[in-house]
Amino acid sequence: MLNKSKTVLATLGFAAATAFAGSALAQGQTQETGAYAGLSIGQTTADACNQITTLGTGASCDDKDMAWKIFGGYQFNRFIAAEGAYTDLGKVKLSGPGGSGEVKLNAWEIVAVGSYPIGTSGFAPYGKFGFYRGEVEATAPGFSAKETSNDWTAGLGVRYDITRNFAVRAEWQRYNGDVETDVLSIGALYKF
Repeated sequence: MLNKSKTVLATLGFAAATAFAGSALAQGQTQETGAYAGLSIGQTTADACNQITTLGTGASCDDKDMAWKIFGGYQFNRFIAAEGAYTDLGKVKLSGPGGSGEVKLNAWEIVAVGSYPIGTSGFAPYGKFGFYRGEVEATAPGFSAKETSNDWTAGLGVRYDITRNFAVRAEWQRYNGDVETDVLSIGALYKF
C-alpha cells in the first residue's frame, strides 16, 4: 500500500508541477473573497501500532494508508478563510497468529485558515487550526466496536492560484487524539 501511495503522490505532484510551469494566468488574478470547494488525496500515518501492546510475537501492524478529503469554505479576505471538511483517514491493519483486524478512521472538521499571499506570484503559504469530530471503527472476527471523539486539528501548507478560479495546494495536517494521525496531501480547489 505504501508504494501505491507514493506512486499516486508522485503522479499528482508531477501534474501539479506541470500546471505551475504553464500558468502565467495566475499573476494578479487571485480571487480575493468568495466560496470554494475542493478535493485532496494523500498518505496518512496513524500512531496506532505503537499503542497496541497486545499483538504479541509474530504479529504485524500497518498504520499507513491512503487518505482523501472533500472540503469547502469561504474566503473572507486575502488572509482569512473558514473551512469545513470530511476526511477519510484510511485504515490501520493488524494481523497475528490469532487472526486479523482493521481500524477505520475518519473525521469531520471545521477550521480557520490564515494565509499570506506572496505578492502577485500566485503562491500563498497557509496555516490552519480548528476542531474535528472523529470516528474510530475497529473490526476483527467476532468483534466490532465504534467510538467517536472530539479534539483539535492543525496544519501547514501552500496554495498556488493557477487561474482566478482554480488553485492547487499541498499540505500537512495533524489530527490530535488517542490515535494521533498525520496526513500529507495534495489537492485542487475551485473558487466560485
